[in-house]
Amino acid sequence: MTLGDQPPAPPAFTRAAESLRLAEVRPEIELEDLPAPQRLAPYSAAIGASVYRDDDELAVGRLILLYDPDGQRGWEGPFRLVAYVRADMEPEITSDPLLGPVVWSWLTEALEAHQADYSAAGGTVTRAVSEGFGNKADDPVTTELELRASWSPAQEDLSGHVAAWCDLMCLAAGIPPLPPDVAALPRRRDDPESDRTK
Repeated sequence: MTLGDQPPAPPAFTRAAESLRLAEVRPEIELEDLPAPQRLAPYSAAIGASVYRDDDELAVGRLILLYDPDGQRGWEGPFRLVAYVRADMEPEITSDPLLGPVVWSWLTEALEAHQADYSAAGGTVTRAVSEGFGNKADDPVTTELELRASWSPAQEDLSGHVAAWCDLMCLAAGIPPLPPDVAALPRRRDDPESDRTK
């Protein structure tokens, strides 16, 4: 090994990182690999996602996998998932005082629906209102919802966790979940004939 070479990643991390790409996701969702933060844990990987209807991007998010063989305080294991979701919402929805608990339940119920066992979950739900001033005074007022959450997965196969995170993004974008007995049809993002609303 030469100076600057990194030792190979532990097999447990490699298997978990590969499983991030194995989840079956809805046709409205486009996944991509992202650079992972380097200082939060010895090993990390990240994916990003966007939710589309027609050609409109309704929600974006990222999911970061952290792995520390020794664990870290509050993790309850060697793995930690950190999720971020942002979506535009109608002002009357973001002013609802029950929005925070409802959005949090979207995450926990999605994890349960995909049998993605977890522990030590925590997070925040934020509502943001953006108004333009000066030469941006004519811009419309926008309201956004942001969820930041983390939890410790109980297994190396993270495909169920990815599917749950994608379901959460669809709900934030106003797209209802698929019934359990209905499979999502795959689509190619570069296919002009694909219809994200099916």
